[in-house]
Amino acid sequence: KGKPLTFIDTPGHEAFTVMRSRGAKVADIAILVVAADDGVQPQTKEAINIIQAAKLPFIVAMNKIDKPDADPNRVMGQLAEAGITVEEWGGKIPMARISAKIGTGIDELLDLVLLVAEVEKERIMSNPDTRAAGTIIESHVDKGEGPVATAIIQNGTLNRNDWLGIAGNAYGRVRMMRDWNGKALEKATPGMPVKILGFRVAPSVGAI
Repeated sequence: KGKPLTFIDTPGHEAFTVMRSRGAKVADIAILVVAADDGVQPQTKEAINIIQAAKLPFIVAMNKIDKPDADPNRVMGQLAEAGITVEEWGGKIPMARISAKIGTGIDELLDLVLLVAEVEKERIMSNPDTRAAGTIIESHVDKGEGPVATAIIQNGTLNRNDWLGIAGNAYGRVRMMRDWNGKALEKATPGMPVKILGFRVAPSVGAI
């Protein structure tokens, strides 16, 4: 609907707790994905704790509803036991029934994201007319390009040739920026994921 959205995917495995907790600090809205056949797993409870600790507005996406052994009522019951009561059950948490595999319900899920963003507008708005601030979500040293970092800009606008500063030892100047398609950018505005070249050393993931 003409509104760009940035998604950060955090793997569901327990080993990725650190990454998930980092994702919560970068996100404006969380989508809690629960499988309609598996229900609430230990990592689901962990994700709920992270979302609640970060005080993030969130949506439940019940995935795999196309599977024959999907049992939405059982899953909603498990969610209620974990302290999450969805609107269908008289609670306040919006939920979309989706199938990532066949595409069911994806439009409804996106509509819910836009709706929650509208409701939470005051809390998640940023100012593009100030110095940029963001979070490093990936970082590595490339053979040809040197230290490369992917960041999400959370406030302000980052321009090519701007100086970069990070607590610790990573600093430098924006030599080049690329968007998610690899296209060169002159500037990056709030909400944009951007690949940055120009750090002297690779910054640590999660750094501001």
